[in-house]
Amino acid sequence: MTQHLAAPSTGTSDEAAGHRTGWWQDAVIYQVYPRSFADGNGDGMGDLAGVRGRLPYLKELGVDAVWLSPFYASPQADAGYDVADYRAIDPMFGNLLDADALIRDAHDLGLRIIVDLVPNHSSDQHEWFKRALAEGPGSALRDRYHFRPGKGTDGELPPNDWESIFGGPAWTRTVNPDGTPGEWYLHLFAPEQPDFNWEHPAVADEFRSILRFWLDMGVDGFRVDVAHGLVKAEGLPDLGTHDQLKLLGNDVMPFFDQDGVHEIYRSWRTILDEYPGDRIAVAEAWTPTVERTANYVRPDEMHQAFNFQYLATAWDAAALREVIDTSLDAMRPVGAPTTWVLSNHDVTRHATRFANPAGLGTQIRTPGDRELGLRRARAASLLMLALPGSAYVYQGEELGLPDVTDLPDEARQDPSFFRADGQDGFRDGCRVPIPWTREGSSYGFGAGGSWLPQPTGWGELSVEAQAGAAGSTLELYRAAIAARRAHPGLGAGADVRWLDAPAGLLSFARPGFVCTVNTTGAPVRIPVQGTVLLSSAPVETDGDTVELPADTTVWWTV
Repeated sequence: MTQHLAAPSTGTSDEAAGHRTGWWQDAVIYQVYPRSFADGNGDGMGDLAGVRGRLPYLKELGVDAVWLSPFYASPQADAGYDVADYRAIDPMFGNLLDADALIRDAHDLGLRIIVDLVPNHSSDQHEWFKRALAEGPGSALRDRYHFRPGKGTDGELPPNDWESIFGGPAWTRTVNPDGTPGEWYLHLFAPEQPDFNWEHPAVADEFRSILRFWLDMGVDGFRVDVAHGLVKAEGLPDLGTHDQLKLLGNDVMPFFDQDGVHEIYRSWRTILDEYPGDRIAVAEAWTPTVERTANYVRPDEMHQAFNFQYLATAWDAAALREVIDTSLDAMRPVGAPTTWVLSNHDVTRHATRFANPAGLGTQIRTPGDRELGLRRARAASLLMLALPGSAYVYQGEELGLPDVTDLPDEARQDPSFFRADGQDGFRDGCRVPIPWTREGSSYGFGAGGSWLPQPTGWGELSVEAQAGAAGSTLELYRAAIAARRAHPGLGAGADVRWLDAPAGLLSFARPGFVCTVNTTGAPVRIPVQGTVLLSSAPVETDGDTVELPADTTVWWTV
């Protein structure tokens, strides 16, 4: 069992009173997508050794914790979200000794480690599923998944009308050991990702054991993939409609956000609370409302939940104010921190989203106006880091990286790209390996190229190019995270106090602090709010007024 960070002196809990304190309440958490962060062995694929070697960079950036996307043993049908063995490292990333060394080094630097957990489905190469197929109908292992006979005269139709998030039916028909057509199995994502049946006690037992395995390794928490999945409505009822993907996020579906998931997370919470050092669980829960998201972070369940409503909000002052208020209002009754996130491995980077007209969604195929997108992205990042609660930073956003929108089809690896009628399938654009140096093989990512092609000129956005450069996006992030930690009015909290501001502007106060945001495309002159602490673009005061440039955020001390 590796050493572990002690809980901070302020990290006490008052669960009975409904109030919680701890490091996660105001943490800045950095998402590492291991295959695209750093390549330690020169094979073109990022790995744990590469991450370990770059931990000092993350320490200097100032983040509190590192969230690692899946590195488990996997056929990689969905970039590791199809897990074959939850207690083993895929050889492309290293081995368990590498994981142990990474955790130890991170803790030595004062960084916490959060690992991805994928409980909704396994790989079709998981031992349980392989045996279920080999043993045929009647196998006890089939009860650990959702196997069903088909409809129709010869069972040739799927058991219900559910559709895969990646497109097509959510069911695949098996072939019996004797070669005849067999039962169907449920997969809400790719066919290589069969859904577990969480009504079966062996599934619950297995994941409680998996939690303990990684907690004993020293990890500080889990980001729970598809936390809104797991439990399906009794009887697996038809939805009675097509284009079901369009309904996601608007309605409670028979396969998502069922109330039964909360019993699972209450049982997990008891395990987390057994371990020292404030270990946490973070829900990736796509729900119709932030109020339903709050159900996942009640005092006896998880600690944080991603705020996807905020991520999907356009660069518009009125829309941003509404989602900020709604988010804070929803989390306040359960005593959980509101989280803020602008980018991740599943959506177009916000430097590109904001470069395009509003209303195009979170997966965008066009580069838009790069200069505009970067200006807005810098302003949006300062706004996010000024809000009360916890913030998530996706690798490379601190460099202002755009999405790579012109990847050739033959280079793409997103499984949904190859399936009709599902997600757009353009997630590869935000997964291109990040640049570390101006020149060299893969711009310092590794000695052997990169698994996705990097754009020409990527080196000018690299860490080497931006480190120490006045006005660079990297230095803006470093300064903002340092100021966030140092200023007593920033970080944890549950409220902002809105101040009067012209149309298109946001202005709010926190203790000893004011944040003003101009979301318009033109400069606006406003009264000086205090002493400029930090700004996303240069500002100059003129006596009692200041001209706030277009798409700019300013932090003031008062």
